[in-house]
Amino acid sequence: MVNDTMLQNIGVQSSGKNTWTFYLWAPLLDRVELKIIYPEKKIIPMDKGDHGYWKLDVDNLPGDTRYFFRLEKGIDRPDPVSHWQPESVHGPSQIVDHGRFKWSDSSWKGIELYEMIMYELHVGAFTQEGTFEAVINRLDELQELGINALSIMPVAQFPGERNWGYDAAYPFAVQNSYGGPDGLKTLVNACHKQNMAVILDVVYNHLGPEGNYLGEYAPYFTDKYTTPWGMAVNFDQAYSDGVRNYFIQNALHWFRNYHIDALRLDAVHAIIDMSAYPFLAHLAEEVESFSNTMGRKFYLIAESDLNDARILRPRAQGGMGIDAQWNDDFHHALHALLTGEKAGYYRDFGEVSHYAKALNEGYVFTWQYSDYRKRHHGSASQDRPAAQFVVFSQNHDQVGNRMKGERLSTLVSFEALKLAAGLVILSPYIPLFFMGEEYGENAPFLYFVSHSDPDLIEAVRQGRAEEFKTFNWKEPPPDPQSVQMFNRSKLNWQKRNQETNRRLREYYHFLIQLRKTVPALYHLDKKYISMHVLHQDKVLIFKRNWKKSRVLIIINFNEKKKTVRFTFFSGRWKKLADSSDHQWRGPGSLLPEYLFKGEKYTLRPTSVSIYQEELPT
Repeated sequence: MVNDTMLQNIGVQSSGKNTWTFYLWAPLLDRVELKIIYPEKKIIPMDKGDHGYWKLDVDNLPGDTRYFFRLEKGIDRPDPVSHWQPESVHGPSQIVDHGRFKWSDSSWKGIELYEMIMYELHVGAFTQEGTFEAVINRLDELQELGINALSIMPVAQFPGERNWGYDAAYPFAVQNSYGGPDGLKTLVNACHKQNMAVILDVVYNHLGPEGNYLGEYAPYFTDKYTTPWGMAVNFDQAYSDGVRNYFIQNALHWFRNYHIDALRLDAVHAIIDMSAYPFLAHLAEEVESFSNTMGRKFYLIAESDLNDARILRPRAQGGMGIDAQWNDDFHHALHALLTGEKAGYYRDFGEVSHYAKALNEGYVFTWQYSDYRKRHHGSASQDRPAAQFVVFSQNHDQVGNRMKGERLSTLVSFEALKLAAGLVILSPYIPLFFMGEEYGENAPFLYFVSHSDPDLIEAVRQGRAEEFKTFNWKEPPPDPQSVQMFNRSKLNWQKRNQETNRRLREYYHFLIQLRKTVPALYHLDKKYISMHVLHQDKVLIFKRNWKKSRVLIIINFNEKKKTVRFTFFSGRWKKLADSSDHQWRGPGSLLPEYLFKGEKYTLRPTSVSIYQEELPT
């Protein structure tokens, strides 16, 4: 049951034609004024109500009004709930009349989470133009590939014109250089028209340093805890009710005003909350209530490195009630097997058994000792449904947080790329691809910013250098402030038409279609997996069942051919595909059209093959 305090209005809301109500939470201030600077200049005092919420009704304001809040001592600051910062983080806020946009998605009912084929992109680097409009021009191609859920890195207003988005200072505003509020709405509208859901990345664990004036309004932060970005967001200390209200209203803002289908919650392990009613549970309950009101489900997907299944468990079972989470263990197990890397967190992985456990359970570390962490780590996740885990071979973190931003395509062979695709798409989990991986993009995805404060720029450079110490990379990291780092990170779309790249994309398309049409692959369920691991040979064979549909997946992680005797599963198995097939620009499969129990078969190096059982008629 939600606590007995209703959510409080914040921001600017329409109260009728050209009439607007300004709401502001500033409990420690004794005087606040609205300073309108366009279309005409005037200053109007605001009224303070209960719990530090200020309010002001203003008539005859056009929809493009720009304003500041004037705080004590005559300090002018943008609205912390600004929906539009046309002059970036230090400029005035602008009213957004959300009712003026003409939506055409009234029949859209969303996509079930378990059906999603996710594609993560950065708006600025996805195209040369770096805008929402340019993304729309690529939707047909993504839809043809089989994508039905666009996962967009943060678009909240950040300083400058290039940034990953995790340095935003205005969580409610849409980045001006991408196309602003109408640009994002147009993109979402276009996605829904093509039966494609939209997932938006949001950041509730910190705000970026430049343009962040929240602390001048209220105790949004606490020095009781520290995070990698400094003081923690105040979710459990005095005045934390207002902070919770701010971020819960932010989530509902994206659902309500932008028709976003799901939110990806960045690094929830950095949300420190020791209260009896954790913020994540509170947020999940409010989103559930909103979903019930709207008559369709809106999702929350967490990023967490805690391996804590309580995040996913229903609130009735003592959990947070979050719908799904990114599974880093799956990625680490896959990456370590394919690359042989052992630095940083990869030192905990590298055995076929690690990937087998990820397939069977979800988390690999379920309270075992982690050499990387120097402690036991994780909790059991076997009871969590497969549809609660999002898996990937690449994403913005795992690529961009490498010092040189190398994609998997520059680290492993072409055959290993196809193997990685098979491991993700044929798993019993929700697959996510990172922009460009489907055709083997080899441009790096580097960390980039465009701050204006020299001290901050230097601090970011030093922070990146410190971050890579555990990976023992000797040379200094690329300069994130350099515009060249941003330009180098843009996709080279023309490469997708080159022969090898085109074949890889066709392979992705083929596997996605298999996943969508073969019942044993379409139904996500860990309970119906049987597997055999040949540890010394680095071979894994597993079977997925759903009613009368049975699929066999044979994986050779070894860089050498391996001959195995097929003693594991009875039946008559017909080949659907082998990543080594000439069709996919491979050396040619060594496996026959049919498999039979007791026979010996030779597997190509770094390959995955898929067989389907032929049942007696």
